[in-house]
Amino acid sequence: MKKGFTLIETLIVATMIGILVVILIPQYKYSVIRAREAVLKEDLFQMRDGISKFFYDKKKYPSSLDDLVTYRYLRKVPEDPFMRTAAWEPVHAEPIAGEEYDPETAQGIIDVKSQNQGTALDGTKYADW
Repeated sequence: MKKGFTLIETLIVATMIGILVVILIPQYKYSVIRAREAVLKEDLFQMRDGISKFFYDKKKYPSSLDDLVTYRYLRKVPEDPFMRTAAWEPVHAEPIAGEEYDPETAQGIIDVKSQNQGTALDGTKYADW
């Protein structure tokens, strides 16, 4: 009697492996997207935290994101995990009606947003985070 696998046994194993691959590939794809979204949220949080700390220490907003690196509120300006660039959309401060205009404060960055126009898994826009 010869030992080994028959053709039917081999086909059954190959089919089972194929089914597992078909099930796991979409889950892997979404896990990568969820990881990038988590990195984006954390990067935005850290930059916003740095902007707040800069304002409380200096009594003015930073004029650029590089100021956060210069004054060591951040080690470096992080890259957007989706766009893979350090290009962020700064939100500049505007004077409140009836308030005296201060050009330094008015041109400072009070918030930062992603330039990515894509939609997150939860249905919101990355640019709105």
